[in-house]
Amino acid sequence: MGHHPFLPPLVIMGVSGTGKTVLGAQVAQALDRRFVDADDLHSAANKAKMASGVPLTDEDRAPWLDSVAVEAARTPAPVIACSALKRTYRDLLRASAPELVFIHLDGPREVIADHLARRDHEFMSPDLLDSQLATLEPLAAEEAHATVDVDRSIPEVLDAILDRVERLTP
Repeated sequence: MGHHPFLPPLVIMGVSGTGKTVLGAQVAQALDRRFVDADDLHSAANKAKMASGVPLTDEDRAPWLDSVAVEAARTPAPVIACSALKRTYRDLLRASAPELVFIHLDGPREVIADHLARRDHEFMSPDLLDSQLATLEPLAAEEAHATVDVDRSIPEVLDAILDRVERLTP
């Protein structure tokens, strides 16, 4: 696929269990871009909170989102795995990187729950899935995005993402 000089920053978003981290890393590799896992940018306090199954507040998330926004604005444009569930979070990221495009990984709840059940995540409790699905605010027309269904194999999802990304570039 090679290097896209005009590629916008990409945020691979969705609730936990949609494969953001795995797919984000693969997309970055395919596009020859730096990969940033937004989870890594959380403070130790936030990670401890999530590990104990306590959802973060917007106040907890504010410094973290600022860190993600800084990454999004860097050149060359990165690929970032980030849940970005709320419109306010996405607006903050877009304010920092206006050309940013969201790739929303979406699928049936039972498929995502099954993904979560089959892995041992560093700090994500499967109980948080319902709270995440409740928090997720649908992407609006004015938010540049593509939705990709995760109800298939990782290589198929990766192909679908790269196909959508191809169509973004001039």
